[in-house]
Amino acid sequence: MRCLIVADLHYSLPQFDWLLAAAPRFDLVIFAGDALDVGSFVDFRAQIVVVKKYLALLSGITRVILCSGNHDLDERSADGEKIARWIGEVRELGIACDGDSLAIGDTFFTVCPWWDGPVVKQRLEMQLREDSARRLQRWIWVHHAPPADSPTSWGGKRFFGDVDLVQWIARYRPSMVISGHVHQSPFIAEGSWYDRLGDTWVFNTGLQPGRPPVCIVLDIDEGTAFWLPAGDARYIDLKAPLARPALPIVAPPPWLIALDRIADPILAKPPTAAD
Repeated sequence: MRCLIVADLHYSLPQFDWLLAAAPRFDLVIFAGDALDVGSFVDFRAQIVVVKKYLALLSGITRVILCSGNHDLDERSADGEKIARWIGEVRELGIACDGDSLAIGDTFFTVCPWWDGPVVKQRLEMQLREDSARRLQRWIWVHHAPPADSPTSWGGKRFFGDVDLVQWIARYRPSMVISGHVHQSPFIAEGSWYDRLGDTWVFNTGLQPGRPPVCIVLDIDEGTAFWLPAGDARYIDLKAPLARPALPIVAPPPWLIALDRIADPILAKPPTAAD
């Protein structure tokens, strides 16, 4: 199984376009939160309509997992906590989203909501506890915020990760946690796109503007993780102990070559330009 991981697209439509073009090459797309952008000049309701259309197209191409991030919260629950109501609605598209759990082969996925208060947090804790009894050989959490005190949550002056997540990882020992949220971590000194807490690999895609989005590819069968920013792509061996820095990609696999060949429609010449 080969998984394409993105996060923090923040209503960047060129990045969503690229995602649709890349999706056929993967068995699963994991979107680790913040599809929307609360700071955009585009009305939030309009963003939801457009992103749901992209997700409908994406789910027609490959399997999709989507968790909420802090930018995706569009409503308050009866308990007064902010929630991403619209994300629950994409379940009808066959997309696994907040609160869902699913098995694909020998891998079990837990999709975690962004929690804004004790009610959703308690619901998530119950989900993790129940899923711990159902886990398979490999257990992957999709959780927008990375763990605290990890290079994946380093912001340059302090950590911006989730303290509770650190405790849950220590208690349940998942195989991997896939996140985003702290945009700069992979690009700055003392930050990183990967880490390991005990036996648990942790990933943060990071964010770069423009097309394509920075992404991570997990090749489950080969036991490798590739980080694909604009520029210096790297990979790590998930079967080996944690080591830094990540390795340069010397012999790119065919799927990576195909990704590099996805045309940017903005740069493509119109047919008449060749005349």
